[in-house]
Amino acid sequence: MSSRGEVLVAIVKDQRDFEIAREQCWYRIPVDSAHKFLKNRWPPQWLAFYQTKKFAGEAYAVNYYAPVLAIREAYREQLFPDEPPNSKSGKRYYQLLLKPLQRLAKPILSRRRRRIVFIPTTAEKFFNAFEINDLYDGSPLEDRLWAELKRQRLWAERQEDVKVNNRNYKLDFAIHCCKGKIDVETDGDTYHADLKKTIADNLRNNDLASVGWQILRFSTRHIQEEMLEYCTPIINRTVEYLGGLNEGGSIPYRVSPTVYAARSLDPVNSPFG
Repeated sequence: MSSRGEVLVAIVKDQRDFEIAREQCWYRIPVDSAHKFLKNRWPPQWLAFYQTKKFAGEAYAVNYYAPVLAIREAYREQLFPDEPPNSKSGKRYYQLLLKPLQRLAKPILSRRRRRIVFIPTTAEKFFNAFEINDLYDGSPLEDRLWAELKRQRLWAERQEDVKVNNRNYKLDFAIHCCKGKIDVETDGDTYHADLKKTIADNLRNNDLASVGWQILRFSTRHIQEEMLEYCTPIINRTVEYLGGLNEGGSIPYRVSPTVYAARSLDPVNSPFG
């Protein structure tokens, strides 16, 4: 079984950083970012790169990965000795030393061309992912709902970031419709037992509702025992109420929903090929 955090998918925003990874076989991640975003998912055994819009022909996709040989701390001035002194010279980074980059047989694409920072995941999920949302490794409940959403072609974005009233929220599943948006949350068994969490979630729900989000919450029992009788029928009805899925600008799938949700573990097959 894969261990959590084996693979780290990291954003690469410009050509210079990618060339360093490809030609010099290292990549840098700010120490404070690793502590803030990765926590117990550090250190990675593999590093993969999500390329942004600056990479023509390879944008909004994971195309390359490499095993991590070693990790060491360094100041920016040590990593870039020819760079003139500036406010970032004393910033600390983790320098990840890599084996030569390898190219995936099929890219892992972002259907909605979204921006991500880090996605820690398992090797199993990484090497069998069709798209970015397949990489997320949050909880078994989320994975179970995600598999059923894919089977029914209820295309969602996992762990989407939303900012409302200067507060940042991460949504379990964001479904974009023609006349609105749906936030689908998977609440574990302890959800209603924590009063402070309930208060915080009330604020969250009100913030999201104030900018047009419809919020649906499902418990462990709902997902494990009533997926087809309760969960997905409500999601489908809400999608229909909001005018259907908004697929404008999305990359279409070229595979049947059944094959996509229950495919064999074959990293070569892809719905985009």
